[in-house]
Amino acid sequence: MTIPRALRRRVVRVRRDTASLAAGVPLHLALVPLWSWMASAAKSRAWPVLPLPFVLILLGVLVLTAVQRRRYRVLLGVEILRLPAPREQGWPRRALRWLSAAQTWRQAGYHLLVGPLLAVVELGVLAAWVAGLAGVTVIGWAWLLPAQVRLEYVDYATQALYYTAAGVLLLCAAAWLAGPVTRAETRIALALLGTSRFQRLQQLQQRVEHLSESRTDLIDAADTERRRIERDLHDGTQQRLVSLAVNLGLAKATLTNLPDEARAVIDEAHREAKEAIAELNDLVRGLHPAVLEDRGLDAALSGLAARVPIPVRLRVDLEERAAPTVESVAYYVVSEALTNVTKHARATRVDVAVKQVGRMLRLNITDDGIGGADTSAGSGLSGLAKRVGAVDGSFQVSSPVGGPTTMIVELPCEQ
Repeated sequence: MTIPRALRRRVVRVRRDTASLAAGVPLHLALVPLWSWMASAAKSRAWPVLPLPFVLILLGVLVLTAVQRRRYRVLLGVEILRLPAPREQGWPRRALRWLSAAQTWRQAGYHLLVGPLLAVVELGVLAAWVAGLAGVTVIGWAWLLPAQVRLEYVDYATQALYYTAAGVLLLCAAAWLAGPVTRAETRIALALLGTSRFQRLQQLQQRVEHLSESRTDLIDAADTERRRIERDLHDGTQQRLVSLAVNLGLAKATLTNLPDEARAVIDEAHREAKEAIAELNDLVRGLHPAVLEDRGLDAALSGLAARVPIPVRLRVDLEERAAPTVESVAYYVVSEALTNVTKHARATRVDVAVKQVGRMLRLNITDDGIGGADTSAGSGLSGLAKRVGAVDGSFQVSSPVGGPTTMIVELPCEQ
């Protein structure tokens, strides 16, 4: 960074801090007349008058807080967080809620007690700027005085040099003080005008809970949509294909006097219809098998293991059924894992163990294949990890080259 650019940035920063201090003086002193009025009324025991300055002070606290937040945002780029507005119906309830909040009285303390003290410091910095500018320009405006006045002071030139040096020192001091004073004011404003640490943690916790609920609702909606698609495919498209295959089978059995070319076409159509039915069955079972919803994870995994072309040893030990979403994810993980083993692992045996450990559902899938599976390679394993992570589960794969491959998945039983 070059020196002129650094100097220019320093000048801009000092000018910004000084403008913020100058704008803060009238705001910090705005409630002093009302505070003095209420104090004098209380001292003279003018009790009927006391409510008026008190109400004006509360309104002033409300207005000045908004103005101060805007000052910090516009001049310094600092956003002072605030609590959301109360949701009570009617202004009396909202007013009582606002008066009973600890944040309101922190803001009142800021404007009534801290503000005037900050105004004194701000006026000191601004006075240093004014005195410094007057000192460094004393030689120039001294020549504007009448000559007779200058002649009366024989050593006015020497004094002017002293004033100029003092003005330079004051300008340097003011430029140096503007930054620390502004930063100190910002910290105080964040602590008193904004939300407290506890309130920020509470807001963050509420936000996390809201996001967790939204994610759970989204997962449930996606699972419901998968079930609807499975039902539509099973009751609609699959039945039409079965009807088509039956009609083609009847045509093939009854129409014996057709040419060989026509019989070959019917045979091919009949075979493709049966293959389409088989593929659709696999697709439906992959989406959400009906047995999973009716009889649970044990029965669904047993049917899944029976269809795998390699030996699968399945052990399921569940004390109670998990949430439907968790069961769907567990079934999907086992189904995809067995598919990957069948296609890529060259395994001769697969062990699948499903066990409930506390409030967690643990899946352990091991095969004796060639290994070398990598979740970071963008394969189907990365999709499984994302699917498991969507329900706050954990996903681990150990697959050294040469095997064996072990997949450990833990899912929370409740959602």
